[in-house]
Amino acid sequence: RDHGQKGMPMQSLSGVDIALWDIAGKVANLPIHKLIGGAHRTSVPAYGYGMMLRPDMDATSMAALFKDEAAAIRDMGFLATKMKTGLGPKPDVALCQAVRDGVGADFKFMVDANHCYTTSDAFYVGRALDELEAYWFEEPVAPEDHDGYRELRAGLRTNISGGEAEFGRWGWRAILENRGLDIAQPEVCALGGISEYLRVLALCHAHFTPVINHVWGSAIAVATNLQLLAAMPPMPGGLHPWEPMLEFDTTDNKFRDNLLTEPLDIQGQVKANGGRVAIPQGAGLGVEPDRAFIEHYAVAA
Repeated sequence: RDHGQKGMPMQSLSGVDIALWDIAGKVANLPIHKLIGGAHRTSVPAYGYGMMLRPDMDATSMAALFKDEAAAIRDMGFLATKMKTGLGPKPDVALCQAVRDGVGADFKFMVDANHCYTTSDAFYVGRALDELEAYWFEEPVAPEDHDGYRELRAGLRTNISGGEAEFGRWGWRAILENRGLDIAQPEVCALGGISEYLRVLALCHAHFTPVINHVWGSAIAVATNLQLLAAMPPMPGGLHPWEPMLEFDTTDNKFRDNLLTEPLDIQGQVKANGGRVAIPQGAGLGVEPDRAFIEHYAVAA
């Protein structure tokens, strides 16, 4: 503890914690979602992440590319899509308009700024997102700028989301008590693994804040989040409760697509199942890494 509860040490411990939960599930011959409370759903809707910024393109060319890519993600069968911004307020609004044009009027799209704005610039972009009816505005300002989050949430109609850069229950307590988020996005692979994630999820729901997990990285990260999404209680409850979504990065990633002996094939599932992805039912995480693939990419110490 004396060496800190944030950053790379916690990210490293997250991997160990997830591995230990996988071992526990394999010993018990149960999927992790049954170890942590049981399944509230057997499949989850998925949204496709894409439209990354391109330093080799000008803003006009990038807007045309974003429009086409957004339409392609919609046509893959995903139920929503998410884009990047970060060129500056005015060109970013043009990118967002291009994505809305690409997906059409009734399709959900979200904007991930990776905390690139001041509060003033975030309001400029956020007001445009209100008019475009974006679903959420992710990490509009620096993670430490709790006042900025609260002001944006109070001043915009678009949902404000964030939290991937927080590393434990104490930081999350401060975020939630600040009332700056409409949607919480904890990152299980950074905040301490499944053990700490469950505490953060409980805090979020205790503050009546719905959760859509942040998902980034390998097939192990995707499988871990599928287990967690299966076991996430409805919040709020009701006849037709609000439902979490699986975030899926549609860009090329060999450690997602080729890491497992039996790939999850998220894109194939989305196309075949109306935008939904089945929860793995095997023991532990429900997946097995391909040792030969790992050895191929090993780096000598």
